[in-house]
Amino acid sequence: MSKTRIIGAAIGDDVHVGGVVRFLRTAEQLGYEVRSLGPAVPVERLLAEVAAWDPEIVAVGYRLTPESGRAVLDHLAQAAQEQGQAGRRWVLGATDPVAEHGRALGFFEAVFGGSADWQEVVDYLRGAPAQKAGGIPPQRLVDRILWKRPFPLLRHHFGQPTVAATVEGVRRISEAGVLDVVSLGTDQNAQEHFFRPDEMDPREHGAGGVPVRTPDDLRALYAATRTGNYPLMRCYAGTRDQLAWAEMLHEKINNAWAAVPLFWYSELDGRSQRPLTESIPEVQAVFRWHAERGIPVESNESHHWSLRDAPDAVAVAAAYIAAYNARRAGVRDYIQQLMWNNPPLTSPAMDLAKMLAKLELVESLAGPDFRVWRECRTGLTSMPAGFDRAKGHLAASTIMQMAVKPDIVHIVGHSEYHHAATAEDVIEGCHVVRGAIELALQGLPDMARDEAVQERKDELVREARLLLDAVASLAPAGVDDPLTHAPTLAAAVRIGLLDAPHLMGNPAARGEVEVRFDDGACRPYDRWAGRTLGEAERIARVLAGELVQGR
Repeated sequence: MSKTRIIGAAIGDDVHVGGVVRFLRTAEQLGYEVRSLGPAVPVERLLAEVAAWDPEIVAVGYRLTPESGRAVLDHLAQAAQEQGQAGRRWVLGATDPVAEHGRALGFFEAVFGGSADWQEVVDYLRGAPAQKAGGIPPQRLVDRILWKRPFPLLRHHFGQPTVAATVEGVRRISEAGVLDVVSLGTDQNAQEHFFRPDEMDPREHGAGGVPVRTPDDLRALYAATRTGNYPLMRCYAGTRDQLAWAEMLHEKINNAWAAVPLFWYSELDGRSQRPLTESIPEVQAVFRWHAERGIPVESNESHHWSLRDAPDAVAVAAAYIAAYNARRAGVRDYIQQLMWNNPPLTSPAMDLAKMLAKLELVESLAGPDFRVWRECRTGLTSMPAGFDRAKGHLAASTIMQMAVKPDIVHIVGHSEYHHAATAEDVIEGCHVVRGAIELALQGLPDMARDEAVQERKDELVREARLLLDAVASLAPAGVDDPLTHAPTLAAAVRIGLLDAPHLMGNPAARGEVEVRFDDGACRPYDRWAGRTLGEAERIARVLAGELVQGR
């Protein structure tokens, strides 16, 4: 099959050919056959080359003054009409004032002004005119990931204190066309007590998200996405009655994927009162339920350990345990979430090393029946106060995330230090992140090859494997698969193999480990000896029943 041809040029006296070249390079990556005529191409030469090469699409650029631009475009449209070339697909890239005149001519199929988002260009090259005529982008997660490449999907949490305000906000976000996944944030009353409304605390309505109370609320929220770019929708998992939540979300909002941690949403974090020996089997059942229906699953597990300052090796091991449980449950498409800047004192280099270690272990499980998709996000607790500083942090973090080539980028609201993100905050955050992604896709140095990053990654992989072996060693005789055995996993938390400083005083955990960030990595620390511990030594102390922090 022959490729669609595109010819491009900066026309008239314009020597600014960069935009045209970038357009053609992107088109080539997407499978087009391209040819560049270069800068300052006279209209007559352009039309002669078009007639000779016979391309389907002609892309022209103009970045000089509006007055000269209008004259050049008028000349082009008239000459093309006279020479029988007006029926081709003409595309214009220009400054906003020139672009406005280009639209008014009615000659160009697509016009991209200086304020246009590069994603709009990619959408056009992927066939966006058909979409605007009534087509809908893919409505299944994996299909949408593949459709949008080389750009990752953008996801953002959203939930206002009332259902009505959230519905209106979702509609505005959808119409803006900048977000691929609306991640519906429900309040804690809904997450824990939706199916037990008599247990809700009225004082907590709307705390932490939208107070969804009926299936009709979910229907209304999903209906608000049926416009604009038709974003996917997914929702927080329940922290109790998780199977009932899964069924309802699948039916009411076509839940794009499930996100359920293996150890958390339990007595470990207080989001429910379920003991680990009860909550872990329920999560495993939720994994199987989604697997049977071909719905992707994310176990937003490992970053919860880091949110509580767990040593990096614990977070890496937890990532593997969660993915292993999903695979054993039959999940075919698994989303590995990587929360960066977490804990906040982690350095960028050591952060990258930790993410690479997680990916190496988790992706070792991949095969024909288990695909791993990468999702990155900025650290929840790392966002600085001040809107401008937060936006700068968001952009910088996104650049680092692009080092692992994510399939999904989960945007953390830059307003969260002050207020829950409004629709306008979400849209603005999408523009910030998309700008960073566009820059990164032009070509970043391979930060993953850095010697210090690779050394720490290899160290974490070794330490996590030691920890996984130690966890498995707790299983009683006759247990064939210790890493899916709830009592074994609960015991690993109880005795402190899986531990974090913020778990101090938690009856389900030990909460004894201390950590330091001397080199930007989160390591166990013996405060009495005044030194960090290797994971092998920490494990030995835990198994011997000794205090990890010494004495």
